[in-house]
Amino acid sequence: MELTLLGTGAPAGLPRPDCPCAACATALGTHARAATALLVDGSLLLDLTPGAAFAAARAGQSLNGVRQVLLSHPHDGPAVEVPAGLPQPGRVPDGRELALLTGHRVRAVALDAPGTGYAVTGPDGRRLLYLPPGGAPAGLEGSAEAYDMVLADVVGRPDALARLRAVGALGPATDVLAVHLDHDVPAGPELRRRLAAAGARAVPDGTTLTVGVYEDVPDVPRRTLVLGGARSGKSVEAERRLEAFPDVLYVATGGTRGGDGEWASRVAVHRERRPGSWRTSETCDLVPLLTEDGPPLLIDCLSLWLTDAMDSVGAWDDAQWADGGERALRERVRDLTSAVRATRRTLVAVSNEVGSGIVPTTASGRRYRDELGRLNAAFAAECEHVLLVVAGQAVALRG
Repeated sequence: MELTLLGTGAPAGLPRPDCPCAACATALGTHARAATALLVDGSLLLDLTPGAAFAAARAGQSLNGVRQVLLSHPHDGPAVEVPAGLPQPGRVPDGRELALLTGHRVRAVALDAPGTGYAVTGPDGRRLLYLPPGGAPAGLEGSAEAYDMVLADVVGRPDALARLRAVGALGPATDVLAVHLDHDVPAGPELRRRLAAAGARAVPDGTTLTVGVYEDVPDVPRRTLVLGGARSGKSVEAERRLEAFPDVLYVATGGTRGGDGEWASRVAVHRERRPGSWRTSETCDLVPLLTEDGPPLLIDCLSLWLTDAMDSVGAWDDAQWADGGERALRERVRDLTSAVRATRRTLVAVSNEVGSGIVPTTASGRRYRDELGRLNAAFAAECEHVLLVVAGQAVALRG
């Protein structure tokens, strides 16, 4: 089954008309995107958009062979003119299946937002799933067969991928393509990095693909360390890297700190930001979690883990530190980093980047700064991806 993407952008296109934002200003050349429309084997058109015939011609295709036009979502603005020779567009009721004379079968997939998803099976048995902008599947059941290709609003609804992964409809070999791309994420390296974290990719308008060819599927990194200063956006970046995965275990190393209202407010903000399917564990005992099998781990943060570890070895007392405390801390750090090296779980960890500012005035403050720097370096050495977040911008240090 062959697929041509006549457009890959949001309904308003990219850049948006008259939008002065930075993302639209840089959406030029191959980064410019028309509204998403898909041409399947030259005979099935999913979503009719303005200029579809010209887009097909630019891609070396023709709409003359189209026998069915299906719409996936309500269209705002003026009605789109149907090019001469094309059948009138329609929609398939949720749950119904349409059999085409070309040998394609199209099943309508119910969504949690206005619109219809389409699962297309080609004459060769290959299967693709197309989801409209802002939509995620509703009522999915477990043990589903993995699609060969999924096209979805990865940036706007990453939880759609999480739902598909949870039931087996999206597997390691599924080619995930981001469509309906808007100005939420700047084009170029930032978009590629954001999509790769979800196991997805983007292609330019006019690209023709063969469904079932997997060589371009990005590898989701096994271990990632996200560094940054206070309020840099490091926790948001870490959460974003796992929002397309179900059943994430969020490991909060800071505990609840009973009686501290300001800390409770911080914790509440973090909890409200996480997907509802994630679970939380408040612990500093990280090695057992890394050793056992299970869903992805998000550890936030190593800085508080180190505080707990230094408390337990008496690191704040010079005598205890000299009399075995330093050695005990080194052993705990080695145990942790060895567990990171051996883990088979997907892992994203957060830590503070310190030591770039004023030298602490106390010996204990300098000790903590030094030990956190050593911990970050040792932990980063075991990770495929290391990011530094500055002013909300993630800079890749490794991977």
